[in-house]
Amino acid sequence: MAEGDREATTILVTPVWKDSVRLRAFGRELSHAMSGRASKVRWVIADDGSGFGEKEALQRLCREFEMNYARVSVHFAEKHYGKGSVVREAWALEPEAAWYAFVDADGSVGAGEMLDLIEKAEASGNSTIAIRKNTKSTQVDEDFLRKLRHYGFLTACRWIVGVKSEDTQCGAKVIKGGEYRVIAERLQENGLAFDAELLAELSAAGFTWDEVPVNWARKGGSRVHPWSDAWDMLAALFRIRLRLGRRKG
Repeated sequence: MAEGDREATTILVTPVWKDSVRLRAFGRELSHAMSGRASKVRWVIADDGSGFGEKEALQRLCREFEMNYARVSVHFAEKHYGKGSVVREAWALEPEAAWYAFVDADGSVGAGEMLDLIEKAEASGNSTIAIRKNTKSTQVDEDFLRKLRHYGFLTACRWIVGVKSEDTQCGAKVIKGGEYRVIAERLQENGLAFDAELLAELSAAGFTWDEVPVNWARKGGSRVHPWSDAWDMLAALFRIRLRLGRRKG
């Protein structure tokens, strides 16, 4: 890869775990969208150790998506560790990328909105994250219990690790490459608290980001266990706080 191409690289990761069925519809949407915009994004479908059957299914999907958008590939982790682990592993495929991005496979954030997010980051030069927020131009399909968990976790993030964000967990983020490389080796959370740790470490390093409201639609088939995962994520926040405190000390 030429030096100029490397500097312009944006690597977009879609993490999956036994998600080939959910990925099919969103992958088609995303591959068509990127083709229509003549995108230069490198798209990596990152499988978190789903097993042989899923491996074959994802390879078939990748070949289908390639018919629309050639810059797509599948990366297979050896074992299942969690979303944070496989996103970091896939991002490491482009160690000098200009931008590191990810989008969840369920399509809650649509393909067009994800590409808009990347373009906004590239235009502004700032890391940019999607947030679920009802505005004049965006609508969020979120039930009461999800809203309750959402705002509860945001409050915990603010008080425990000092992250000031309207939405740490929305599954669409674009992070400036140079800033990510400063904190990459500090990231340890493999599960759903990866997003919160990413923002906590960026903030602790003195970096900021833009927050962009997006349309967000609830999708079926999620493997998130609302209450048990909530406790795991709360415990993760205290681990993150401990690590941040040790470095300050």
